[in-house]
Amino acid sequence: SYPWLRRDLPLKNMSRVPKVYSKTFTTPRRPFEKERLDHELKLIGQYGLRNKREVWRVKLVLAKIRKAARELLTLDESNPRRLFEGSALLRRLVRVGVLPEDQMKLDFVLGLKIEDFLERRLQTQVYKMGLARSIHHARVLIRQRHIRVRKQLVNCPSFVVRLDSAKHIDVSLNTAAGKLGRVARKKQQKHADGGDEEDEE
Repeated sequence: SYPWLRRDLPLKNMSRVPKVYSKTFTTPRRPFEKERLDHELKLIGQYGLRNKREVWRVKLVLAKIRKAARELLTLDESNPRRLFEGSALLRRLVRVGVLPEDQMKLDFVLGLKIEDFLERRLQTQVYKMGLARSIHHARVLIRQRHIRVRKQLVNCPSFVVRLDSAKHIDVSLNTAAGKLGRVARKKQQKHADGGDEEDEE
């Protein structure tokens, strides 16, 4: 039953170590807390998220960052670990666009909210740039491979857009600029057919 304990098996089978994956989200401790449920529902509607797991995933990322900041704040200001890891953490948050450059201190990291991270999602950026008619339309465009960041085609709505990449978000090169959707094409065809019938009469 335990293949790694058997000596008659070849070495290639013994070297297979099961992969360990860390959790990408954590479920809430209190599942039926009204305030939290209302807040999560509001975030899902505002940012066009698919389910609450997407909210919990961002919450875990924020919790890990705040935990690291709290741990570094307990150290002395001249501590080499605090200087090195603290500056790296702050630079990363500024590069992503979550933290403004004039607030590059660990104290401001503790004040970050989940909305700061949701604003940097590709789905939100596409909608705010006017490439989509709604936040939900932005998700559809990304999933249907119509959006690129620089030269890279991105089909993941939760892709985190860095500050320097925000101005390079554009429609994919393979997507025709004036291409109508399936419903719009059907409507146009219907109007055209209706116009032809009126001319015949």
